[in-house]
Amino acid sequence: METALWHLWWVWLAAALGLAIVELIVPGFIFLGFGIGAALVALLVLLPLDLGLTSLLAIFAGLSLLSWIVLRRSDDQTRVIREDINK
Repeated sequence: METALWHLWWVWLAAALGLAIVELIVPGFIFLGFGIGAALVALLVLLPLDLGLTSLLAIFAGLSLLSWIVLRRSDDQTRVIREDINK
């Protein structure tokens, strides 16, 4: 029985790990959302569902976008200084 590469959970997990490592090199929560999406798809592939490549990529895109939005909302910890500290 031939198993397609995108139906293997460890391939998605390896992609998630690779994207997390790239995030360490390029900071700014750019690749972390994609890594979280790939990790969630790895968990989804473990379930006994028969999903094709198109479905998996659509789920990956949706989960990546959702996790990126959540990361962007939790990143709002900027400090605004309204007066000059030299006064």
